[in-house]
Amino acid sequence: MSRLLILIGVALILLGLLWGPLTRLGLGLGRLPGDIVIERENLRLYIPITSAILVSVALSAALALIRLVLGR
Repeated sequence: MSRLLILIGVALILLGLLWGPLTRLGLGLGRLPGDIVIERENLRLYIPITSAILVSVALSAALALIRLVLGR
């Protein structure tokens, strides 16, 4: 169980590091309806609620598929 949590943590760190380049590719993450964007003179704040839910659903589906394939 601890190895799984460490792997999930590493995957989340990698996803966080790749978030900028992925948004530049035009995948739409960070700009979906439901994502909050506040832009002011010296502040740009993104709260990607819908994008986070979409990524969560995709990761859950991927993990379920891996469990199905591995038979656990």
